[in-house]
Amino acid sequence: MQAKEIKDKLKLLIEQSSGIDPNLTRRLRDVYRWIRNIKLGTLASKPIVIAFLLEVITDAKVWLAIQSLPSEEAKRLELEQMSPNERYWYGYLFPKWINATDTKFYIWKKKMMAGEFNQADSDIIKYIAQDIVNREGDIWQRYIADLSMATDLIVSHHQRKPLCIQVTSIGEQFHHEKYQKWQNALQLWEIERGLFLSYNPAESDFIRQLVNVALYNSDHLAEGKYLNFS
Repeated sequence: MQAKEIKDKLKLLIEQSSGIDPNLTRRLRDVYRWIRNIKLGTLASKPIVIAFLLEVITDAKVWLAIQSLPSEEAKRLELEQMSPNERYWYGYLFPKWINATDTKFYIWKKKMMAGEFNQADSDIIKYIAQDIVNREGDIWQRYIADLSMATDLIVSHHQRKPLCIQVTSIGEQFHHEKYQKWQNALQLWEIERGLFLSYNPAESDFIRQLVNVALYNSDHLAEGKYLNFS
């Protein structure tokens, strides 16, 4: 989708959502105002911004399709057809983001547009995600989850119970502070369990170890637990 198409699609979704979900309309207007005056060539030169916008468009379309169904039972059945992580996103976290006050949204929009958004652990997260899929796990990634909800990956495995995970290689002196901020963020969004994975890139086979911990805890970590593993 080209930059102009993205702007046009956002305007169309704003119109379509106004009679279905006013809070989604408000969110989409926030996003559209952010890019409204950006020249098309400039917008097209910012791949992370484009990727974020495409995610928002996809999520808004899915959410509107669900909300347009004729009954609550039909909505429930539609969510039941999804994977556990999709269902958790569209049935819980995405509507929370639509309806809540996201205090980080203004900050990370500015950083993303300025090219200051840097996923330091992006390659490691990609390797973890691929290994989880290879081992018949399921993963879900969204910029909103990463930047507002301190969640790099949502993972589920045999028990089909989504688990929010953050991955970091932060130094020991900052570890506790970052863990505390992560836990506070999950509790703010009423995410009931989470896994904070720290790794040492100098260790051999650390990807496999992280994936083992992620898959095990996706099945077994109790609600109300925010596990710190390093």
